[in-house]
Amino acid sequence: MANPKLGRIPSMRERVEDTLSAHRNELVSLLSRYVAQGKGILQPHTLIDELDNIIGDEQARHRLSDGPFSEVLKSAQEAIVLPPYVAIAVRPRPGVWEYVRVNIHELSVEQLDVSEYLSFKEALADGEDNKYFVLELDFEPFNASFPRPNRSSSIGNGVQFLNRHLSSNMFRNKDSLEPLLNFLRAYKYRGQALMLNDRIQSIPRLQAALAKAEDHLSKLPSDAPYSEFEYILQAMGFERGWGDTAARVLEMMHLLLDILQAPDPNTLETFLGRVPMVFNVVILSPHGYFGQANVLGLPDTGGQVVYILDQVRALENEMLLRIQRQGLDITPRILIVTRLIPDAKGTSCNQRLERVSGTEHTHILRVPFRSEKGILRKWISRFDVWPYLETFAEDVASEIAAELQGIPDFIIGNYSDGNLVASLLAYKMGVTQCTIAHALEKTKYPDSDIYWKKFDEKYHFSCQFTADIIAMNNADFIITSTYQEIAGTKNTVGQYESHTAFTLPGLYRVVHGIDVFDPKFNIVSPGADMSIYFPYSEKEKRLTALHGSIEELLFDPRQNDEHIGTLSDRSKPIIFSMARLDRVKNMTGLVECYAKNTKLRELANLVVVAGYIDVKKSKDREEMQEIEKMHDLMKEFELDGQFRWIAAQTNRARNGELYRYIADTKGIFVQPAFYEAFGLTVVEAMTCGLPTFATCHGGPAEIIEHGISGFHIDPYHPDQIAELLGDFFQRCKEDLSHWTKVSDAGLKRIYERYTWKIYSERLMTLAGVYSFWKYASKLERRETRRYLEMFYILKFRDLVKSVPLASDD
Repeated sequence: MANPKLGRIPSMRERVEDTLSAHRNELVSLLSRYVAQGKGILQPHTLIDELDNIIGDEQARHRLSDGPFSEVLKSAQEAIVLPPYVAIAVRPRPGVWEYVRVNIHELSVEQLDVSEYLSFKEALADGEDNKYFVLELDFEPFNASFPRPNRSSSIGNGVQFLNRHLSSNMFRNKDSLEPLLNFLRAYKYRGQALMLNDRIQSIPRLQAALAKAEDHLSKLPSDAPYSEFEYILQAMGFERGWGDTAARVLEMMHLLLDILQAPDPNTLETFLGRVPMVFNVVILSPHGYFGQANVLGLPDTGGQVVYILDQVRALENEMLLRIQRQGLDITPRILIVTRLIPDAKGTSCNQRLERVSGTEHTHILRVPFRSEKGILRKWISRFDVWPYLETFAEDVASEIAAELQGIPDFIIGNYSDGNLVASLLAYKMGVTQCTIAHALEKTKYPDSDIYWKKFDEKYHFSCQFTADIIAMNNADFIITSTYQEIAGTKNTVGQYESHTAFTLPGLYRVVHGIDVFDPKFNIVSPGADMSIYFPYSEKEKRLTALHGSIEELLFDPRQNDEHIGTLSDRSKPIIFSMARLDRVKNMTGLVECYAKNTKLRELANLVVVAGYIDVKKSKDREEMQEIEKMHDLMKEFELDGQFRWIAAQTNRARNGELYRYIADTKGIFVQPAFYEAFGLTVVEAMTCGLPTFATCHGGPAEIIEHGISGFHIDPYHPDQIAELLGDFFQRCKEDLSHWTKVSDAGLKRIYERYTWKIYSERLMTLAGVYSFWKYASKLERRETRRYLEMFYILKFRDLVKSVPLASDD
C-alpha cells in the first residue's frame, strides 16, 4: 500500500479558482447576485442564503455547496461589494485571516494582503480606493521575535505558554538563568531587598548557598518561625521574603533548586507566583458613578462597579494571605481610582477617599476631571471623557504617590478610559500593567470603524478605538472573562480579534493591531459575591425580612417612578431580567418578544428591573430612547396585568434576595443582550439557583452549557426565544423536577468555574510571572512603547481636540 502524500492546503485564492473552473455558471450566478445588491458590506448570513437562489439545476447547486467554495463562504466574515468586484474576508479558524477578490466581469481571482483589502474597503466610505499616503499602524515587526503559540485552542492560555517558553530557554541555555538571578537580587520593597542580598552575585554562588540553607533548614522543626534562623540565612545571602516558617522557606528553595537544575513550566509558575512583589495595587475605572451604595442603574454604572468591588475584596484577602505566608510585615494597599463628581446625586461620588466595606486596606480614591475651565461638576457620558484623561492621569499620579508614599507595584485598567489612563501611568512609572476591557465598543456597533464619521459626533469612536489599540499594545498582560472575548467562536469574531485589522478611513489603517495569539492574553473568570448571592434553598441564610419590600416592588398596585404595570395572577412563575436600559442590553427587545407571544403570556409573568421609568430623570441619550420605547410597548400590547417594570435597584442585598424570591415562584432569569462580554448577572442568577436563559453572543455562551446548566438564546431571533421559554414552562408544568434539575446543574457549573477565590489566586500569579517577563524582556518592549508614545502624541491628542468639553450649565 502506497504511503499517502502530505499535500499543501490550498489557499483561498486557489479554492475560488478551482470552483471557477469546475462550476463556472453557478459561481458567476452567485457572485452576480452579490454584486446586484450594490455597493456595501454583506454579512455572513447573506452570503450563505444567496447559495439557495443561484440559477442552475439542483444537482449543480449541491455540487457548488459541497465544493471548496462553500468552505470559503462558511468561513467568510464579510464581503465588500464594489461592482464589478467582490472581496471576501475569510477566517478559516479563530485568529487566522485571508482575503480574496473576484472580478466577475473578467472572472479573475486575486489574493489580497490585509492592507490591500482595507484599502479596497475604504472606498465604501470615501468613494475611492485609497492607495497612497495613508497612515498604517503595524505592530507585527515589533513582535516578530516574541514567542507565541499558533493553535487557536491555545489562545487565552498565555501564561502557560510563556512559562513553557521561559523554562525551555533556561533548560537549553544556562545563561538564560541570569535574568532570574538579577530579578531576585533587584526586587525590593522601599529599598529593602526581599529575596537575595549582595552576598549572592552568580548562579554557582546561588546554588551553593541554596544547598547550604537546605542543609540547615532540614534540621529544624517544620513550624520553626523565620525569626529563629533569619540572621543565619541573611549571612548566606537570603532575605526575609522566602516564607514564615522553616517548611515554607524550604519549599520555596526546593522550587528554585529545581528551576536551576531542570526547569519546567509548572515549577517556574509556582515559584514566580510566590515571590513577594505585589503590595500596592492601583485599579483605574474613571467613568460613571463609582460608589458602594445608590449608584447601580445610574448612567454608565453597572456590572463593572460590581466586578471591581468584588474583585478588590477577594484580592485583598489573597494579598494578606500571601504576605503572611511570605513571612513579611507589610501592610498592602489597594486604591480604586475613579472620577470625583461634585454634583454626586446623593451618592458618595463627591468624597475624595472612601474605604471599601468588607476590607481593611482598600479605598476608593476620587480625583476630579478638570480643564482650563476648571473642575467639571456634573456626570458626563463615558463617550465624552476623552479631553479630560491626560490631565486626569497627571493628577492621579500625584494623588497615588501621596497615598502610597511611592509608586504602585501593579496597575489594572478597566474599560477603554481606565485602560488608557493605566497605560499612561504604567509607562511613566515603569509598573506592570494589566488590561481588562469589560466591553470593547467596536463589536457592539457594527461597521462603526468603516463608517466612524457617522458615529463620531455622538460616540467619538475615533478616540475610543485609538485608545483601545494603545492600551492593548502597552499592557503587559490582558485578562478576559471568556475565550469569546478574545477570539470569538468558529463562526463569530472575538472582541479583541476585531482589532487585529480595521480601518478608520481618512484617519489611519490598522494592518496589525493586536494579535490574539499573543501570550499576554489570559482567561480569568470572575464569580459572584457569595455572601450576597447564594442558593434559594439555603433557608437559614435567606433574608426573609426583605420579603415585604420585595413584594411591594413586585405587586404594589400603585403606579409611580419606582414601578409601573401590574401582575394580576400571582400564582404564575416570573420571567425576570435586570440590566441597564440601553440598546445593547436589549431589555425592550425582551419585552416585545414576550408581548407578541400569547402562549408565553398565559404561562408566566414578566418582570424587568432597568433604568428610570420617567424619561425626564435620564440624561443618557440611549436610555431616554429605550424608556420611551418601553412605555410604547406597554400601551401597544396592553401588558398591564402581566408585566411589571421596576426602576433600577441599587440595594445588592435585596437584589440577591429578589433572585431567590423569583426562584421561589419557579421562575427563570433571562439575559437578552445583543452582546455581553461576560455576564455577571448570569453568574449571580445561577448562583441563586435560577434557571438561566442568556444570549449566545459573548460570555454567557461559555458560562452556560446549553440544555444542561441553562439555555442559550439568540436575541436576533425573538420568536425562537419566546418558543424556548414557553416550552420550558410547559415542561415544568408537566414535570416539576425539570426546573430543579436545571437549577442544580447551574449551581454545579458555578462552583466548578466561577468563584472570586479562584480568580484572585490566578491574578496574583499572573502579576508575578508577567513582572518577571517584563524585567527579562525590557529591551525588546522599549521599541513598542516608543512607537505607541509617538502615535499617542501625534494622532490621539489631535483626535481628542474634536471632542467638545462638557458644560456644567
